[in-house]
Amino acid sequence: MSDGPRKTQSLKDHFLVASPWLGDPNFQGGLVYICEHSEDGTFGLMINHPLDVSLGEILEQLDMDGGHLELPVYAGGPVEQERGFVLHPTDERWQSSTPINSELQVTTSRDILQAIGNDIGPEHFLVALGYSGWGAGQLEEELAGNAWLTCPASNAILFSTPWRERYRAVLASMGIDPGQLGSSVGHA
Repeated sequence: MSDGPRKTQSLKDHFLVASPWLGDPNFQGGLVYICEHSEDGTFGLMINHPLDVSLGEILEQLDMDGGHLELPVYAGGPVEQERGFVLHPTDERWQSSTPINSELQVTTSRDILQAIGNDIGPEHFLVALGYSGWGAGQLEEELAGNAWLTCPASNAILFSTPWRERYRAVLASMGIDPGQLGSSVGHA
């Protein structure tokens, strides 16, 4: 006799670390921050693959102030790559803000970009174009196939660790040396 459908353990506010054997080239060496995870699917932002465009250039293309900002914009994932997302602390609420936890939210509206361009935006933020998405049960299948490692997220890694060091920093937080990764990757 079954106890009913198995409840999905939420990976919201976790990192997904791409294993070296993940077949999708979009995620090679990728580190994804999970903004939403439920039985209906998963939404996240890759946080360590900068695009060849600065935030200042994006703001100029949008006819906004801030062309001086030489900050990275990340390839958030392969889905809707023309759509922008800003991950930031909850100290102020912007239009189209969606809380992730008590400390973080993600915003898709122009008002936060305008504030950032005018140097009155949030102190910490991460801007991404596109997102990483999985349909119902898809991420769970990939996890079962050892395509990803998971661990709770850290604001210090999101906002204070240089992008080149994030992948290794997350592995180090899990007690893993990248050279130790083998074909039998599991979950943390």
